[in-house]
Amino acid sequence: MGKCCSGDVDSVVPITSTRYAINKLKLPVKTAWRPWSINDEVGGYVEEYEGLTLVTVRDAGHFVPSYQPARALTMISSFLQGVLPPP
Repeated sequence: MGKCCSGDVDSVVPITSTRYAINKLKLPVKTAWRPWSINDEVGGYVEEYEGLTLVTVRDAGHFVPSYQPARALTMISSFLQGVLPPP
């Protein structure tokens, strides 16, 4: 399964462009766009497609871990465990 990550304030590759490109693939949606959480706050949003998962990280720019290290760790940990980030 592929994983695509975007910081929601990324000026290099904006989330709107990423979502546009993914929509062009016409992949079936397995899990609709929803927020994910860390420490009782929204960490970003996730949408799971057939063969691809898109995860955004709130308040992060192009180099997600340098902007939001805790959120990046949650995102990467969920990927390594083969699960979506926590709701």
